[in-house]
Amino acid sequence: MPLKVGANSLLGSLDVELTERCNNNCIHCYINRPIGDINSKNRELSAFQVKELLKEAVSLGCFSVRFTGGEPLLRNDFEDIYVSARKMGLKVLIFTNACLITERLAELFARIPPLEEIEVTVYGMKKSSYEAVTGTPGSFEKAWKGIKLLIMKKVPFVVKAPMLPPFKPEIEEFERWVHENISKEGYGNYAISFDLRARRDSEEKNTRIRKLRLSPQESLEILARDRAKYVECMRDFCANFTDVPGRDLFSCGAGLKGGCVDAYGNFQMCLLLRHPDTVYSLAKGSLKDALVNFFPKIRKMEATDTEYLKRCARCFLKAICEQCPAKSWMEHGLLDRPVEYLCEVAHEKARFLGMLDKGEKAWEVNGKERVEKFLAKDEKQH
Repeated sequence: MPLKVGANSLLGSLDVELTERCNNNCIHCYINRPIGDINSKNRELSAFQVKELLKEAVSLGCFSVRFTGGEPLLRNDFEDIYVSARKMGLKVLIFTNACLITERLAELFARIPPLEEIEVTVYGMKKSSYEAVTGTPGSFEKAWKGIKLLIMKKVPFVVKAPMLPPFKPEIEEFERWVHENISKEGYGNYAISFDLRARRDSEEKNTRIRKLRLSPQESLEILARDRAKYVECMRDFCANFTDVPGRDLFSCGAGLKGGCVDAYGNFQMCLLLRHPDTVYSLAKGSLKDALVNFFPKIRKMEATDTEYLKRCARCFLKAICEQCPAKSWMEHGLLDRPVEYLCEVAHEKARFLGMLDKGEKAWEVNGKERVEKFLAKDEKQH
């Protein structure tokens, strides 16, 4: 019998990358491999292995699984894996580009609901902008056909969009469509700080991804379009996450009651962290052993990088900065080197919120006082 989810369970949720292969070739993607990559396909866990993995996850208290990739629907055995997961009582979250959603799949999701909203990435509202991102002829028609099938079958889903150059002129059109079809709030979720290649396998692609990133000022313009809503959100974050990290590398929840199993059976502390010293091979052990013995040791690691200790270890912007071991790994091949781009974005946010003046660095001021002033000012405004 599975453990009751709660304080005594070892695993609350699990990410499973069913494949790194994808039917698209998006210009910003941190993980995708070609659809015809036979080497990758041959190394992928079989449906039987995935189902055995899910059985162990349930025995540890897991109640939710996220299937991602690559494109998870690319697997010919996806239906088998999905139905098995639902029969085990798992809520299922699916990340997809919707191109491979057929009437059969939409009917399956309607008949056996995933119990979590499917997350669909939209790359453009027009064929030209969409396929400028995906690099795949015909993907626009396929994706919107899949989206329309979900709507027709009344399958709950949400949409997200990467803030890429071809898409930016279409924000208003996108949000009108979201308002009319998905959410009355009229907002989609946006990816802005694009990650580099998670396996550090192509400097050429990394160079391209860096060029696609918005400037810190542009990022803030997108995030704070609704100023009041943004300030309220940041107030909640800052009220709960203001401690400076010190030498500790893992101030996040990576490896705590969760993690990601990649397409080849390696258990990672989170979806992005693929540094070989932090990855556990399930061929040599179990989810339980990783959660009880391996991950806790990794979480005790401390920073040694001089710049990290000078800056990040003393910085109070943890609540609004995306710096973490995974980001450092993708950018530098290390766990503890500051990512300059993320630092610049965080400082731009802090200046906007009034916690820093122009030219100030967050590690050089009394962060506690700055946050208290920001929270007090916000309370007076309310």
